[in-house]
Amino acid sequence: MKAAVVLMAYGSPERLSDVPAYYADVRGGRPVAPEDLADLVERYRRLGIEDSSPLNAITEETRAALEDELELPVFTGMKHWKPRIADAAQSALAAGAGEVVGLVLAPHYSALSIAGYREQLERALAGRAELRFVESWHDEPGFVELLADRVRGADAHAVFTAHSLPARILELGDPYKAQLLETSRLVAESAGLHEWSFSFQSESPTGEPWLGPDILDHLESLRRQGVERVLVCPVGFVSDHLEIRWDLDVEAQEKAAELGLRLERIEMPNADPVFVRTLAGIVKRALSVPSPA
Repeated sequence: MKAAVVLMAYGSPERLSDVPAYYADVRGGRPVAPEDLADLVERYRRLGIEDSSPLNAITEETRAALEDELELPVFTGMKHWKPRIADAAQSALAAGAGEVVGLVLAPHYSALSIAGYREQLERALAGRAELRFVESWHDEPGFVELLADRVRGADAHAVFTAHSLPARILELGDPYKAQLLETSRLVAESAGLHEWSFSFQSESPTGEPWLGPDILDHLESLRRQGVERVLVCPVGFVSDHLEIRWDLDVEAQEKAAELGLRLERIEMPNADPVFVRTLAGIVKRALSVPSPA
């Protein structure tokens, strides 16, 4: 049976003029505060996104490399931008795929994130191909080792980070936080780290409690404990996008400078050949699992 891969990502506006439409899509019909939109536009402006997005280019580079590695068609589907997940599904069907592997470029499962990708993909395929959806890959050995290689031997306190989500997910038994802590522990153990901690980042202004501590508050806590050097290792992200380039490289750096901390972060996986081979292994394993009777 012919197979294809739908590689999914959150999405990013292609140019500055796309930001309002992109933000409206993210908000899903909820009111958009003018000041929040203006702030987002300014962030993208300061990151140099005027006529084209280097963030989307990273996803395309990863897609192309994965396609070469697998020798299978791989189609990109964005949750909040173009090409949409539905577009990718249609492309896979048009290519004659009877099996479709759905893989999100986010290692950790949450009903507030990954489940939404699956719903969109299932709806688009409409039973016309067998879906093999990868729910999570937070403990994938290749992913753990790639991150461990980036923090091994660091002469700094390592802080693992991930995107925060509303705290109410804990009441629902959502595995998101537990998977994040598991990834962090596995990376720390593999790298032989003795000084490490975890914090969240990128909380959205929704008016409800979010998972913490936030990275900016955490940096203050570490400084009070006498920490002078910090190495940030994002475990919930795999590429350089807004939450990395702005939330860490700008806001966290500014906070660290204010506190007298030296802050660095690891190089993101992006389209690193080791990372691409790890993704390829996940896809191959998904295709090797027998179909349900």
